[in-house]
Amino acid sequence: MTVSLHLAETAPRLDDRPLPRRIGLVALATDHTSEPDYHRMLAARGLGLYVSRIPYVNPVTPETLRAMAPDLTAGAALILPDETLDAVIYGCTSASVVIGDAAVTAAVQRAKPGVPVITPPSAAVAGLRALGARRISVLTPYTVETSRPMATYFEAAGFAIDRFTCLGLEDDREMARIAPDEIVRLSRTALAPGSDALFISCTAVRAAGVIGQIEAATGAAAVSSNYAVAWQVLRLCGDAGAAAAGRLMTLPGGP
Repeated sequence: MTVSLHLAETAPRLDDRPLPRRIGLVALATDHTSEPDYHRMLAARGLGLYVSRIPYVNPVTPETLRAMAPDLTAGAALILPDETLDAVIYGCTSASVVIGDAAVTAAVQRAKPGVPVITPPSAAVAGLRALGARRISVLTPYTVETSRPMATYFEAAGFAIDRFTCLGLEDDREMARIAPDEIVRLSRTALAPGSDALFISCTAVRAAGVIGQIEAATGAAAVSSNYAVAWQVLRLCGDAGAAAAGRLMTLPGGP
């Protein structure tokens, strides 16, 4: 049977964008957590999340993290080529620290000129400041060697660190397997008496979904990498709502 094909008499009407806001994510090849976290917190509020992955090889060390820097521009360029984005997230906390926020921004903007670039540590700093935190405790899944630059980063941002707990893991795929209820348990001992807030580092760690439970268990404000990024993206896009439980999501964006 011969099928008769014909061209429609009029072209379809096109929207300017499929979604009003579009957010790029440069994720690690090994990442299990960032996309589900951001889809839950951002896509649910009408923001489009568009992802590119770049090479990464374990173990997590300052050297392997720094080795991602040359791939950032190419990774960003693959996200909706020749189209503008409202923001680009670089999905690695510890790499942002060792590469440097400014260097990450410059690399992404070579592919996407002028786009706001959000790194997890810079979002965490903004979130902690919005919470009014001055003294903090930090929980990381990393080794002491990989955590040391992060301690320096937060001290340089003006925070006093009361306690810094490292879990000693070297594989980000294992970091993603830490059970959420275990994160809550670990948070209780990671928070030092007198700290204003707890920061839980690593985009692989599934802390964003249990921030409310952590705050209930510790009595202090809690911020994680993906949680802080989602909050900053929402505020950048003019969304004042709460995409997850927790104190930070009730606050407007800070400097």
